Parts: sequence; structure tokens; C-alpha cells
Amino acid sequence: MLPILDRELGDKKKWLTSEELMDYYAIGQSTPGIIAVNVATFCGYKRAGIIGGITATLGVVCPSVIIITAIAGLINSFNEIVYVKKALMGINAAVAANLTYAFFNLTKKAVKNILGVFIFAGAFVSVYFFKVEIFIIVLVSIAIGVSLFYMKKHKEGEEK
Repeated sequence: MLPILDRELGDKKKWLTSEELMDYYAIGQSTPGIIAVNVATFCGYKRAGIIGGITATLGVVCPSVIIITAIAGLINSFNEIVYVKKALMGINAAVAANLTYAFFNLTKKAVKNILGVFIFAGAFVSVYFFKVEIFIIVLVSIAIGVSLFYMKKHKEGEEK
């Protein structure tokens, strides 16, 4: 969903800037719920207030709910069909490609300087190798960002 939101809301419709979308991704990651639903809600709210937020949320959630409800009774028999197994293998490969695209696209937009590279690398190593919980990574990143903001403000104050 995230690459689709990026392409549709940022690139095609120009409803959001890349920076706004990255902020929504960050907030969506930090808040409870599915990131894509949270991002859609924020975008809808920005465009049309509360009604827009509700409409965007329903627009992202309803198709999945309808499809899952429609096939829920058939799921056990689906697992045994060879064609379904093969189709799921293809879908898994497509999902991996989509996630790879999203990774590179988001990295280009989020990592803008050497400090961003260090934060990115530190977060990756912490999560992948040391199994640090994501919420801790988010809290540490917030602390780093706020600290740098106040250090910059303090430095600017000294120069005046």
C-alpha cells in the first residue's frame, strides 16, 4: 500500500509533498494500527477534514474486508489447490519486489545527509542483528532529532 500511496498521492495527484508523506509514514509507524491506513487517514484529513479522514480510511479498509469476508469460507479448500499455491508464490515475489521498491524510494527521500546515513545504519543494525524493538528505535530517533533541533537553535542564538 505504501508505494501505491506514494505514487498516487504524491506523484500523480500532487496532494502531498514527499516531505509530508514521509512525515505521515513516520507518524503512522509510531501510532497504533496499520501504517497504510494511518497514512490514508492523515492524507484524507489534510484534504477534507474529518469527513476526508473517515472517507480515506474506509476507502483503504473496505476492499480488504470485503475480499477477506468473501473468501473466508473457502480458505481451507484453497490451500490444497496447486494453482493457488503457485499463484501465492508469484504474489510473494511481487510483494517482495514492491517492498524493495518502497525501501529504496523511502530511503532516497528520508536519508538526506551523513547524519541520516548514521541513524539509518544504526537503526538497521539494531533491529536486524540485535533484535531491538521498533518502538525503542523510534524513541531514540525522536530524541536524536529533538536534541539536534535544540543544539541548532542554541548555536544560532550564540551567533547573534
